[in-house]
Amino acid sequence: MGEMGYPDTEDGVVLYRPVGTEELKLIEASGFRAFPPRLEHQAFFYPVVQAEYAHEIAKRWNADHPTSGGTGFVTRFCVRADHLSKYQVHLAGGIGRQEYWIPAADLAEFNRNIIGRIDVVAKYERAPQ
Repeated sequence: MGEMGYPDTEDGVVLYRPVGTEELKLIEASGFRAFPPRLEHQAFFYPVVQAEYAHEIAKRWNADHPTSGGTGFVTRFCVRADHLSKYQVHLAGGIGRQEYWIPAADLAEFNRNIIGRIDVVAKYERAPQ
Protein backbone atom coordinates (compact mmCIF):
# COMPACT_ATOMS: atom_id res chain seq x y z
CA MET A 1 0.00 0.00 0.00
CA GLY A 2 1.11 3.53 -0.69
CA GLU A 3 0.91 6.59 1.47
CA MET A 4 -2.02 6.69 3.90
CA GLY A 5 -3.60 3.52 2.49
CA TYR A 6 -3.67 4.42 -1.19
CA PRO A 7 -2.50 1.54 -3.38
CA ASP A 8 0.71 2.07 -5.31
CA THR A 9 -0.08 1.88 -9.00
CA GLU A 10 1.43 3.11 -12.20
CA ASP A 11 -1.99 4.53 -13.02
CA GLY A 12 -2.40 7.05 -10.22
CA VAL A 13 -0.50 9.79 -8.39
CA VAL A 14 -1.43 10.86 -4.85
CA LEU A 15 -1.71 14.63 -4.39
CA TYR A 16 -2.87 16.99 -1.65
CA ARG A 17 -4.87 20.18 -1.59
CA PRO A 18 -5.08 22.47 1.45
CA VAL A 19 -8.52 24.15 1.58
CA GLY A 20 -10.63 26.39 3.76
CA THR A 21 -14.18 25.84 4.98
CA GLU A 22 -15.97 27.26 1.93
CA GLU A 23 -13.98 25.21 -0.57
CA LEU A 24 -14.51 22.09 1.51
CA LYS A 25 -18.30 22.67 1.45
CA LEU A 26 -18.16 22.75 -2.37
CA ILE A 27 -16.07 19.57 -2.47
CA GLU A 28 -18.62 17.91 -0.18
CA ALA A 29 -21.45 19.06 -2.47
CA SER A 30 -19.75 17.16 -5.31
CA GLY A 31 -19.87 13.96 -3.26
CA PHE A 32 -16.13 14.36 -2.60
CA ARG A 33 -15.49 13.72 -6.30
CA ALA A 34 -14.41 17.15 -7.62
CA PHE A 35 -12.81 20.45 -6.76
CA PRO A 36 -14.91 23.56 -7.42
CA PRO A 37 -14.24 25.86 -10.36
CA ARG A 38 -11.73 28.59 -9.71
CA LEU A 39 -12.93 32.08 -8.95
CA GLU A 40 -12.51 34.73 -11.62
CA HIS A 41 -9.23 36.00 -10.13
CA GLN A 42 -7.78 32.48 -9.71
CA ALA A 43 -5.92 31.51 -12.87
CA PHE A 44 -4.63 28.17 -11.53
CA PHE A 45 -5.56 25.24 -9.31
CA TYR A 46 -2.57 24.26 -7.13
CA PRO A 47 -2.49 20.65 -5.89
CA VAL A 48 0.69 19.85 -3.97
CA VAL A 49 2.99 16.84 -4.04
CA GLN A 50 4.16 16.57 -0.42
CA ALA A 51 1.77 15.95 2.47
CA GLU A 52 3.99 18.03 4.77
CA TYR A 53 3.70 21.05 2.48
CA ALA A 54 -0.10 20.72 2.36
CA HIS A 55 -0.27 20.55 6.17
CA GLU A 56 1.95 23.63 6.45
CA ILE A 57 -0.32 25.63 4.11
CA ALA A 58 -3.49 24.47 5.89
CA LYS A 59 -2.06 25.45 9.29
CA ARG A 60 -0.31 28.70 8.39
CA TRP A 61 -2.55 30.10 5.68
CA ASN A 62 -5.99 28.46 5.48
CA ALA A 63 -6.63 28.40 9.24
CA ASP A 64 -5.54 32.03 9.61
CA HIS A 65 -7.10 33.49 6.43
CA PRO A 66 -10.16 35.68 7.09
CA THR A 67 -12.30 33.88 4.47
CA SER A 68 -11.47 30.36 5.68
CA GLY A 69 -13.75 30.44 8.70
CA GLY A 70 -10.76 29.93 10.97
CA THR A 71 -10.25 26.36 9.82
CA GLY A 72 -7.86 24.76 7.35
CA PHE A 73 -8.18 21.24 5.96
CA VAL A 74 -5.85 18.95 4.04
CA THR A 75 -7.43 16.87 1.31
CA ARG A 76 -5.80 13.87 -0.34
CA PHE A 77 -6.75 12.40 -3.68
CA CYS A 78 -5.39 10.34 -6.55
CA VAL A 79 -5.17 11.50 -10.18
CA ARG A 80 -4.55 9.39 -13.27
CA ALA A 81 -0.82 9.56 -13.97
CA ASP A 82 -1.27 9.84 -17.74
CA HIS A 83 -3.42 12.94 -17.28
CA LEU A 84 -1.09 14.52 -14.73
CA SER A 85 1.89 13.99 -17.06
CA LYS A 86 0.58 16.91 -19.16
CA TYR A 87 1.68 19.28 -16.41
CA GLN A 88 5.03 20.15 -14.87
CA VAL A 89 5.85 20.20 -11.18
CA HIS A 90 6.83 23.67 -9.96
CA LEU A 91 8.94 24.52 -6.93
CA ALA A 92 7.31 26.94 -4.51
CA GLY A 93 10.32 27.89 -2.43
CA GLY A 94 12.24 24.63 -2.22
CA ILE A 95 12.37 20.94 -3.07
CA GLY A 96 9.93 20.07 -0.26
CA ARG A 97 7.37 22.50 -1.67
CA GLN A 98 6.30 21.08 -4.99
CA GLU A 99 3.00 21.82 -6.67
CA TYR A 100 1.27 21.53 -10.00
CA TRP A 101 -0.18 24.56 -11.72
CA ILE A 102 -3.37 23.39 -13.39
CA PRO A 103 -4.93 26.17 -15.51
CA ALA A 104 -8.44 27.04 -14.32
CA ALA A 105 -9.80 26.15 -17.77
CA ASP A 106 -8.45 22.58 -17.31
CA LEU A 107 -9.97 21.92 -13.89
CA ALA A 108 -13.12 20.13 -15.11
CA GLU A 109 -10.97 17.68 -17.08
CA PHE A 110 -8.62 17.32 -14.11
CA ASN A 111 -11.62 16.46 -11.91
CA ARG A 112 -12.72 13.77 -14.39
CA ASN A 113 -9.30 12.17 -13.91
CA ILE A 114 -9.53 11.89 -10.13
CA ILE A 115 -9.56 8.23 -9.12
CA GLY A 116 -12.05 7.60 -6.32
CA ARG A 117 -12.91 10.13 -3.64
CA ILE A 118 -11.26 13.22 -2.24
CA ASP A 119 -10.47 12.48 1.41
CA VAL A 120 -10.10 14.97 4.25
CA VAL A 121 -7.02 13.87 6.18
CA ALA A 122 -6.45 16.78 8.59
CA LYS A 123 -8.18 19.76 10.17
CA TYR A 124 -6.49 22.79 11.73
CA GLU A 125 -8.17 25.51 13.79
CA ARG A 126 -7.02 29.13 13.97
CA ALA A 127 -4.65 29.60 16.89
CA PRO A 128 -6.22 31.52 19.81
CA GLN A 129 -5.26 35.18 19.84
